[in-house]
Amino acid sequence: MTVEAIVFDVGCVLYQWQLSHLFKRIVDDPARLDFLLSEVVTEEWHFEHDRGRALADMVPERIALYPDYEAEIRAYATRFNQTIPGPVPGSIELVERLAARKVPLYAITNFGAEFWAGFRPTAPVFDRFRDIVVSGEEKLAKPDPAIFDLARKRFGHDAGAMLFIDDNAANIAAARVLGWQVHHFSDAPQLERDLSDRGLI
Repeated sequence: MTVEAIVFDVGCVLYQWQLSHLFKRIVDDPARLDFLLSEVVTEEWHFEHDRGRALADMVPERIALYPDYEAEIRAYATRFNQTIPGPVPGSIELVERLAARKVPLYAITNFGAEFWAGFRPTAPVFDRFRDIVVSGEEKLAKPDPAIFDLARKRFGHDAGAMLFIDDNAANIAAARVLGWQVHHFSDAPQLERDLSDRGLI
């Protein structure tokens, strides 16, 4: 089927994301860093913000559980942009090429609302996108089918007419079940080949 629109994930597709990128700057002790990332500020806990929980609830609750890590937990809340080292090599260039060909561009991202508000102004590439569904704003997160249904309605294209690009296998599987065309992202060169094969660039 012809692709009418392309829907990107953000983290690890357009922009790199690593909690450790922040904490390696502020924690010198390897054992403390390991415990911090495996038990305190974990991706699983962070996902609660992606799903819509407010930092005002999450941070005090976590500090109460791990009072010795208060400084690191507060840094997570106030310095989140430092968990984003920069763009995924080659991906932003692909967005620009697609935009130049006037391919409709959208995104579905698992991103906390407060963190998105702080990150979005630093990334002008999103000016190329017609709409972006942010999980923390909607209180829905991938791979929940409901966020894909919401996106389909907002974007105004049939699921089968959109190409969804994500690095997460569970998100790709959920979109495929719902009838979306999919690309399981590993790197920009592979995506470039797929887009070229589809006649999109």
